[in-house]
Amino acid sequence: MLTKSNGPVPGAFFFLMSLSLMVLTSVNTYAGSCCGGGSGATNLLSKMGNLNIDASASWENYNGYWDKDGNWKEDPQGSELNQYRMSLGTAYRFADRWQGSIAVPYVINRNKYGSGGLESNTSGVGDTSINLWYEAFDDAMCVFKVRELADLRPAIYWGLGLTVPTGISPYDEVSDNFDITGRGFYRLDGNVIIDKTVYPWTGAINLGYGIHMERPVNRDYGTYVDPYDKKLGNRASASLSVGYVYFTEALNEFTTTVGISYLRESKTTIDGKEDLSSGMKKVGMSIGAAWTTPDKDIIIKGSWSHALQQDGWGENFPTTDVVSMGVTYVFF
Repeated sequence: MLTKSNGPVPGAFFFLMSLSLMVLTSVNTYAGSCCGGGSGATNLLSKMGNLNIDASASWENYNGYWDKDGNWKEDPQGSELNQYRMSLGTAYRFADRWQGSIAVPYVINRNKYGSGGLESNTSGVGDTSINLWYEAFDDAMCVFKVRELADLRPAIYWGLGLTVPTGISPYDEVSDNFDITGRGFYRLDGNVIIDKTVYPWTGAINLGYGIHMERPVNRDYGTYVDPYDKKLGNRASASLSVGYVYFTEALNEFTTTVGISYLRESKTTIDGKEDLSSGMKKVGMSIGAAWTTPDKDIIIKGSWSHALQQDGWGENFPTTDVVSMGVTYVFF
């Protein structure tokens, strides 16, 4: 039977690893494409928008994990692992081609690990995400019909992101993995989004590369230790989504999307030496829908992402289902 102790809970290591996706899939809410249709995967203003306010909530259910060799394993019988996240964010346009955004999550952990084992109910602020975006285009790139080659040009966004460790991490006063709400490291990301809509079809490619900043550590799970320097591995991510847009008679816009995402993080280093048990990979799939008013000032959206419980689709990572809902209000 597992009992609560200082340090990582065996097997629950994968719960900690899942927090690495928090910013990627939950804090970065999805407000809209360059035309304001709500199909994007990041909180971006359309060309017409000046400011938005975005609120979202998600439920993540954990069911098994991949080990470091990519083999899928079940959690101990009787486990019930859940995380709930509420996020509030905003995006602001401060120049014709420049915009920025920030999002802060609040995380609630509700977990039972094993039959009669550890139970934990904790909550706190998660890690904050700050983004800066440059739009490499002057006008909205959405078209209803391709009349010339120029109509096929996509909207391209170049981005710089910063993750700020405002959450509760393993290096704070905590007892085990289930108490944490963040990873405890700054991370700087370079991103590019390629977005194109030829009504009724829309698609987007998101690419990113992140570098974690090294930090000194002198406490692990509430226990003071000899100081050492730790750096999480660099991260590469990619996603592809395709959607279909339907206009109602009242000119409301309903967009459905399907997507696939990939994440890989290299091995952690401790005092410059690789931790051979670290590093992770995950491939996930998702479906989503968004409803936009004719004036494109209100966007209501939802999504479901799923990790396949099969060998080879991940490494050192949990398999989860995530259900998200959100609403965005845009000011023009």
